[in-house]
Amino acid sequence: MTKAMKKAERLLELTEKAKFIRLETVRLVDIAKSGHYTSVFSCAELFSVLYYHVMSVDPKNPKWADRDRFVLSKGHAAVGLYPVLADLGFFPKDWLDSYTRVGSPLGDHPDMRKVPGIDFSSGSLGQGLSVSVGMALGGKIDKKSYTVYCMLGDGELNEGQIWEAAMSAAKFKLNNLVAIVDRNQMSLDGFTEDVMPVHPIDEKFRAFGWDTRQVDGHDLSALLELFDEVTSAPREKPLVIIADTVKGKGVKGMELNNDWHLGYLVEEDRKKVEEEINLGLQPRS
Repeated sequence: MTKAMKKAERLLELTEKAKFIRLETVRLVDIAKSGHYTSVFSCAELFSVLYYHVMSVDPKNPKWADRDRFVLSKGHAAVGLYPVLADLGFFPKDWLDSYTRVGSPLGDHPDMRKVPGIDFSSGSLGQGLSVSVGMALGGKIDKKSYTVYCMLGDGELNEGQIWEAAMSAAKFKLNNLVAIVDRNQMSLDGFTEDVMPVHPIDEKFRAFGWDTRQVDGHDLSALLELFDEVTSAPREKPLVIIADTVKGKGVKGMELNNDWHLGYLVEEDRKKVEEEINLGLQPRS
């Protein structure tokens, strides 16, 4: 098989995984009767690439000391991460059917004490990068080769703790830390540039001593190339990847529509959304 053929095959696989993430999110929110569809839809391709291509993890040994770590700082998107963890075998798939029900380990936000594969119990925004700095520094001290990946929402960049963590990461030369900003343009209160402008994100992180990259967060081909590059080349600094995304991507009525930050689809609308996702995004070579 040629290199081009292998890439095309991988792109098709990752496209299907991103579609799977969106569809399972719709299904699980239907169980809960409320949920964060659009916050998952903006990062579905990122979840797909990270878990099915980039990170070194072992579902049979979730606490493996040498695994890569993933911190979902935007913890409200956990409904899209759970299907990935179940698909990989971290826990039985039938756990998904109990999502948010009384006694279920799967809550609206992830709990590292209850869910294999979850490295940090997130929910309160702004804390994930600090925790990731601690994990990366621990890896340095223990002479481990793992990488810590931290996914942030662009709205939570308003939290001062993020920038304290950014300073610390540069100070300790944490080249084993990769932050990924899901730049989906919106937060709970509206467009980020209206609520509290965060632009230019790249210049801010560079000023704090980070390497920066920018990418279309829905272009799987571009994501593959970028992650292959940054995971193969040595770095001296922490790295932030600014992924330009669309909140609600894949469902036109939800895209950049803040009425859907938290919501619920009645049966007729759910079927239309599932059909739209199934027709959905095609891989770009």
